[in-house]
Amino acid sequence: MKDTRCTIRLILGDQLNKSIASLKNADPASDIILMTEVIEEVTYVKHHKLKIAFLFSAMRHFAKSLIEDGFDVAYTKLDDPLNKGSFIDEIQRAIGFYDAEKIVVTSPGEYRLLENFETWEKLFGVPVIILEDDRFLCSTPNFLNWANSRNNLRMDAFYQYMRKEHNILMEAGKPIGGKWSFDAENREKPDPSLSTPAPKSFVPDEITNDVIELVRRHCHDHFGCLNNFNLAVERSQALEVLKAFIDERLPSFGRFQDAMIENEPFMYHSLISLYLNCGLLTPLEIIRAAEDALHECAAPLNSVEGFIRQILGWREFIRGVYWLNMPQYKELNYFGANKALPSFYWTGETKMKCMAQAVEQTRKYGYAHHIQRLMVLGNFALLTGIAPQAVNDWFLTVYTDAYEWVELPNVSGMALFADGGVFATKPYAASGAYINRMSNYCKTCHYKVAEKTGSDACPFNYLYWHFIKRNRPLLEENIRMKMPYRTLDKMSAEKLDAIDLDSKLFLSKLT
Repeated sequence: MKDTRCTIRLILGDQLNKSIASLKNADPASDIILMTEVIEEVTYVKHHKLKIAFLFSAMRHFAKSLIEDGFDVAYTKLDDPLNKGSFIDEIQRAIGFYDAEKIVVTSPGEYRLLENFETWEKLFGVPVIILEDDRFLCSTPNFLNWANSRNNLRMDAFYQYMRKEHNILMEAGKPIGGKWSFDAENREKPDPSLSTPAPKSFVPDEITNDVIELVRRHCHDHFGCLNNFNLAVERSQALEVLKAFIDERLPSFGRFQDAMIENEPFMYHSLISLYLNCGLLTPLEIIRAAEDALHECAAPLNSVEGFIRQILGWREFIRGVYWLNMPQYKELNYFGANKALPSFYWTGETKMKCMAQAVEQTRKYGYAHHIQRLMVLGNFALLTGIAPQAVNDWFLTVYTDAYEWVELPNVSGMALFADGGVFATKPYAASGAYINRMSNYCKTCHYKVAEKTGSDACPFNYLYWHFIKRNRPLLEENIRMKMPYRTLDKMSAEKLDAIDLDSKLFLSKLT
């Protein structure tokens, strides 16, 4: 116990950065750094085993690093006999033990936690200072100001604003290359002959092995597997992953960023989102590394711009949308979707090759890239009318990089259009033709993508038109949906009947 009253600085599992606001003015002589593994955060959804093991190991390594810096770190492990299992209980225990005069914490990434934190001052009887999370390049107040100055929320406008604001990929006040986006150059079809570099991997140390066994004991009924754990768990390792991506994968990233190849789960993607979202990496250092590759002629502009847009554009934008629209955003259900999540989202046991591939690699690695999430897993949920809450819970459960601030707008807003178009201009609905164009999955699938109806037809084909037809009152006035409805109106009654029959039969079998 400290000789005098102290400040407790709480560090969450996704705040593992020494420059974070709550650590910037920390005093080793008088402050206690509190870190705790609480079962409440492990089980509010049953997170993927890999995510739990990764975060607990990263937390323990971060705590060790803080101790080496001279800080007094109070760290509670999940299986500590004194661990009461919630932030409230652990904070209460720490306040009493250390005679704390105040609590300092960086604002969390999830609304439910912020609501919880805002009750603490009254509950504990000590000041609770909640600081802005300054690891993002656009603060929440800044985003609100930008949003309030506009008639609509569009990522491309925000992205241009951020490019100018931070002088990223700019030259004499104009975008390098003469345009803001090179997305049109980043849609090459898959090439099965590609030999993609193996992801950077690490042998688990003693700390990580202890955590893996902890997760095996306490989370044995959670989704996913822990075999061959090889993730980075320290900042130095995360920096190695970033460097490997810049050197080995970024040059080809742009061309094939939307492509999907059977048994190629990673392609040329960066595999850094889990490190960025937990604080081991920061957005600006990632962006500057990509910029440097461009200036050194080590990667082409279409790859560099496309990659930077994902971080500076989508990531920052999505976070702003989340905080702008919570808490009501979570309840939105534009199409009134109410079906249960099919069991194959957990088992991968389906004859649809694209779905089976995406689920299986998610089970193994807690990872699927953005097109698999949006245009396969999300698209299927959209077309079949699965309840948004069920889909959101699944995405939050199964991905190592998932936190509500990033998951909820991407799923409800992009994949499901459950918000009715807060920032997306149309539903991202697609038939099997899109999946066939951007993957080689259809070549070995049980179903035939060329067949539109019938028992052998790709379910995405008739489900797409069934979705378009049943949601006509909600979509036909959308200018970007005019073409599908013109096509629908040209279909024969026989074809429409076949679409309805096949769709209803398929949907009746979903469990």
